[in-house]
Formats: sequence, structure tokens, C-alpha cells
Amino acid sequence: MVRLTGKQQHTPGTIRFLLICIGIGLLLIGLIADIFWASSSRFKLSSLSISNNWSPHSSDFPVAFPFMFNEPLNSSANQKPKEKNVKEKSKDGRVLSATFADLPAPQLKWEKMAPAPVPRLDGAAIQIKNLLFVFAGYGTIDHVHSHVDIYNFTANTWGGRFDMPKEMAHSHLGMVTDGRYIYIVTGQYGPQCRGPTAHTFILDTETKKWSDMPPLPVPRYAPATQLWRGRLHVMGGSKENRHTPGLEHWSLAVKDGKVLETEWRNEIPIPRGGPHRACVVFKDRLYVIGGQEGDFMAKPGSPIFKCSRRMEVVYSDVYMLDDEMKWKTLPPMPKPDSHIEFAWAIVNNSLEWSVIGKLPYRVKTTLVGFWQEYLYFTSGQRDRGPDDPAPRKVIGEMWRTKLRLNP
Repeated sequence: MVRLTGKQQHTPGTIRFLLICIGIGLLLIGLIADIFWASSSRFKLSSLSISNNWSPHSSDFPVAFPFMFNEPLNSSANQKPKEKNVKEKSKDGRVLSATFADLPAPQLKWEKMAPAPVPRLDGAAIQIKNLLFVFAGYGTIDHVHSHVDIYNFTANTWGGRFDMPKEMAHSHLGMVTDGRYIYIVTGQYGPQCRGPTAHTFILDTETKKWSDMPPLPVPRYAPATQLWRGRLHVMGGSKENRHTPGLEHWSLAVKDGKVLETEWRNEIPIPRGGPHRACVVFKDRLYVIGGQEGDFMAKPGSPIFKCSRRMEVVYSDVYMLDDEMKWKTLPPMPKPDSHIEFAWAIVNNSLEWSVIGKLPYRVKTTLVGFWQEYLYFTSGQRDRGPDDPAPRKVIGEMWRTKLRLNP
């Protein structure tokens, strides 16, 4: 077991997030939760975006967030220069970067559940009580889904498929729930590395009806998105070229599925821009965790917007916004991490990082739920094996394991 301890000065209590490290196939407990993976030359993209995928009306208030990591051209860019760079040699002598290197961890007993109706990469997921709403995502690099599937944790079955609005993004979505209504903002429209849309929507999960919100001032890819103090906050993400980090922070007053303002309000910019980070509210503080700078871009002149690899820097930064409305820097994650929008869960109070177990295999951009002590994950893309982070097939499998965590 690996632990990272520290003191937190800015909150009255401590927090514990359930962390899934899919890229390295581990489960961690600590200041946040994350899912790690490696990139691919065959499936050149990165997405997945959600902030709070658990309804706050749950007694335990678990939340979950998945992550996909795209390996940059120079793997040393995975970490800031001052951070410790742990490396591990594969069987063929290649050196895996710290993000990909496995940590010692116990085996967990995983149970295979009913698979999702379609394989899905870079989808989004929101959990409300015993239901997991799974949105959009890539089926292949050239095909994106435009519907919602629902998994019932009580019955352990899939059902209730319905369509998304035609104008809604298919990946890199920002998403959050208030316990009934799901607020959806911006994201990438179409397959490959197509452009973003500024369209925003509200879904009433009881009636399955959609309504519009004012569009974002400018479109973004995978911004951090969260509900805080009666306002929908949208932060960072990537700019319109898919690679340049955005620092902008906007908010919009909403309540019970209704928009109370006609325009987004400018807020204090986030200290470090970029997409694919976790965003959570706990004890009336807003936290933004992990993320990256840079992403794949459309190849210049490509009629299909074919994805082209670019340099990326994945970071471990943790920021908090409180009563002073000033960003404060908190202790960083144990490892740099990105694509963690859908793979975190608040389960109890602690400020220790611990490796608590392994996943059945490595997988990127998986979607996570937590229900009655069971951790679930579904979908994503597997790698080729422990020593080869190159991608394999997109999956729709659903797995669960019972977590026995100390209070």
C-alpha cells in the first residue's frame, strides 16, 4: 500500500476521493480519484468530460471520474521538472513513464456484469441515485454515438435508451447534475478531431425532455464543470484549435432545471488552463484536480479533420475556490493525471492516498459509478498488455467490485 499524507489548511474537514487508476490498472484512495491510461497512434483522440456524476441526494455522496491519458511525443513531458519521475522497464527494455508504470497493489475480486449496449470510448456519465446515465462517445474514430443508455444498479440491467439533441456535442462534454436535472455544456461535435460547439442543454431525467441554455461565450473542449452556490461553473478546457489551454471561467445562475440569467458571467480565471480534469464540490468548496495542457489537433487541410498528435503536458495540480473567491493551491496528486472527469467518488473523510487494488485490466476513458459499496466501471479502450500501453479494442464491458473502506 502506498500512502501520501499531508495537512490541508483551507477546509474545516478533510476529504477522501475514490480514485480509479485505469491507465495503470489500480484503485487508489486519496485526495482525488483518477483513471490512467496510455495513448494510441491508431485511435488518435482524447475526450471525456464531466464534473459531478453523482446526485447530491445520496447519503454517501459518492462521485466518480474516468481519465484517458495520451502519451506525448516526449514522455518526459508527463510531469513538471520538479516532480519525481518514477520509471519502470517493460519486458522488452522500453522505459515506461511514471504515468504508465504500475504500483504494487492487491488483487480485487471483480464480477462481470451485463455489458453496455454499445462499445464506447470518451463517453460521459452521470449517476443519479441507482441510475447511471451514459452519454455519447466514440464507437470508432470515425463514428460517434448520439444517444443515452441507462444502467440500473439495483436491477443490474441496461435499458431506457433515448436520443440526444442533434446539436449536442458527441465528446469532450462538460456535465453535472443537481439530482434530477443534468446540465450539459459545449464539447466536440462529430468524429475524429472535429471542432467544438458552444451549444448547452438541460436534461430532465424524470421526463427525458431536453431544453436549451444560453450558449457559452466561446466553445471549449472538455472544460471543468460543476454546480456551486446556485451557479453552473465552466472552467478551462481547450480552445477552438483543440490544443491551446483556456483559462476562462464562466458561471450561469440555474435552479431546478431553469436558467435564471440570459448571459454567462465572467469569473476569476483558473490558475492553469486545459481540459480533462476532475471538478467536485465538497463542504461548500470547489475543487479542480489534475488535467493537461495540449491535445490532439485536426491535421491541417484534412477534409475529415483527421487527428494529429501534438505535445501534451499532464499535471497533478489541485486548486480550490472558497469564500474569498480566490484560487488556492492544495497538495498535488501522487501522479500527474488527466481525463479524470468521470472516475471519482467521495466516500468518507481522509487526506491519505492509498493503493487499494487493481482493476481486471488496463483501460482508458472508462465510466464509473458507486452504489451500495460496489464500485462499477464500464466502457473505454483496453491497451495491449502490462508492458504495452498501445491501444487495443473499444469495449462496453461492465465490471464491479465490493469495496470495504475504513471509515
